[in-house]
Amino acid sequence: MAAGLRKRGRAGPAARAAGLCGQWLRRAWQERRLLLLEPRYTLLVAACLCLAEVGITFWVIHRVAYTEIDWKAYMAQVEGVINGTYDYTQLQGDTGPLVYPAGFVYIFMGLYYATGQGTDIRTAQHIFAVLYLATLLLVFLIYHQTCKVPPFVFFFMCCASYRVHSIFVLRLFNDPVAMALLFLSINLLLARRWGWGCCCFSLAVSVKMNVLLFAPGLLFLLLMQFGFRGALPKLGICAVLQVLLGLPFLLENPIGYLSRSFDLGRQFLFRWTVNWRFLPEALFLHRAFHLALLAAHLALLFLFAFCRWHRLLVLGLIELSWNTYPSTSCSSAALHICHAVILLQLWLGPQPFPRSIQHSKKAH
Repeated sequence: MAAGLRKRGRAGPAARAAGLCGQWLRRAWQERRLLLLEPRYTLLVAACLCLAEVGITFWVIHRVAYTEIDWKAYMAQVEGVINGTYDYTQLQGDTGPLVYPAGFVYIFMGLYYATGQGTDIRTAQHIFAVLYLATLLLVFLIYHQTCKVPPFVFFFMCCASYRVHSIFVLRLFNDPVAMALLFLSINLLLARRWGWGCCCFSLAVSVKMNVLLFAPGLLFLLLMQFGFRGALPKLGICAVLQVLLGLPFLLENPIGYLSRSFDLGRQFLFRWTVNWRFLPEALFLHRAFHLALLAAHLALLFLFAFCRWHRLLVLGLIELSWNTYPSTSCSSAALHICHAVILLQLWLGPQPFPRSIQHSKKAH
């Protein structure tokens, strides 16, 4: 009898959970018209899409031909490290020199061993398929926490996207690895796990340098949350991790490692461009065009800083100026400029009371 009571006690919570799940599904069916429009159904729609993606990705792997672009080059570059070459200037592949940071080397070294020295393409595709589903789940979790996007959009983001499947399981690029780590970092930041979030962000940068394009946003969040002084330890996590990962290569040839893995002057081939195909190739390859794009990017960052983030920027500069010892001409001038901006904002900002309230106060 006691055993029967224990069995019913164990089954109770499971039965209640099943009942709640059934109620939720029935309610979702009753509101099926809103199912694709209301963000509160993100998890349900995401679960259905993830299940569909298992079949779609399996079909793509076995029915669509694999295209060799960079995989053999990745394996050749990693093999050079395995054979004892730690000088980045000596690491080469079929498509050119190794131009990715150390995190890329370690991750693809694991893939090298897992795929029989890079020869078992099918196994590599299955590994990247699992990575794709994990990335999809991380993206859905971000949308679930923000509750800004209607769930019907997710279908076009995954199931209907040939390019996404191609990048993950038909090309085996290193971009999916970097982006998976970035999305994991964003989830951790949303959960206010700032240290782990910075750690995963740095790991993403260590796979591919283009993740640095997200760095201004991370810096903004850290400054908003912790201020200038409090953000320094979090930024230190990012920097220290980069040094630790790159240490074997930095000890061998530091200039070679930094110039190759974080090369800001790399020349991209016109044949691979998607965004700028409408331009003449000569213009696309011209250095002035590259500098113009960089200037436009920096100008937009400054516009956001001064028009949208100016309060935070002013407070950060004030704290930085006060913590500069001994003071310099720049820190002193920055302090006065910040004070002038604050006074100007107070003068031009909205009045604390509407005019009608002010007139009523004068009447009294």
